[in-house]
Amino acid sequence: MPISAEETVEQKPRRRSRIREAHEATVLSAAEGLFAMNGYNGTSIEAIADKAGMSKQNLLYYFPSKEVLYKRVLSNILSLWVDKMQLLEQQGKEPADMVRNYIQGKVEMSRTNPDASKVFAIEIINGAPYLKEYLQNHLLPVLEEDVKLVRSWIAEGRIDAVDPYHLFFLIWSATQTYADFSAQVSLSLGKDSLDDEDFQNAIDFLTHVIIKGLGMK
Repeated sequence: MPISAEETVEQKPRRRSRIREAHEATVLSAAEGLFAMNGYNGTSIEAIADKAGMSKQNLLYYFPSKEVLYKRVLSNILSLWVDKMQLLEQQGKEPADMVRNYIQGKVEMSRTNPDASKVFAIEIINGAPYLKEYLQNHLLPVLEEDVKLVRSWIAEGRIDAVDPYHLFFLIWSATQTYADFSAQVSLSLGKDSLDDEDFQNAIDFLTHVIIKGLGMK
């Protein structure tokens, strides 16, 4: 059956939307890689456009400035980060299983999104000039809820009395090492790059050490 004029009118915006989304995804991927390698100040719009395979003018059609593009990259990264840091999303599980899943999720993020982790780390090292407000409004409330949960475990005698904040700082730093310092880890292991077995070994080791350190079984 021929497509009616009404259907054609309705479908054109959808096609344009899909094309725009595809181009934006290409730009965001290119930008994330370059920001991870060179930081914000060391990355130019021209370099991003070149890596994305388009002209600078075309790129600016989708993202009117480097700052807008950088904030979009950070926003995408934060969505991933917050998604992987919520113990409360695992209600009903034993504390040891929740901590194990939490560690696994963070290591998996380092494995599948190493550039995202590096961009986030560079932003934080520089004082979080673009992320501070977002962290205060989105990440800290999630952290506070997880801290309350850990304190409830302590009060119930389910884990040893530890500082919940430093527990999370330890997990964040230990898991992100496999992305942010992957070159150092690979070199130390005598490899060109980390493979799936290395990441599984990291999950197993960190889970063992942290669960034992918390007095869990």
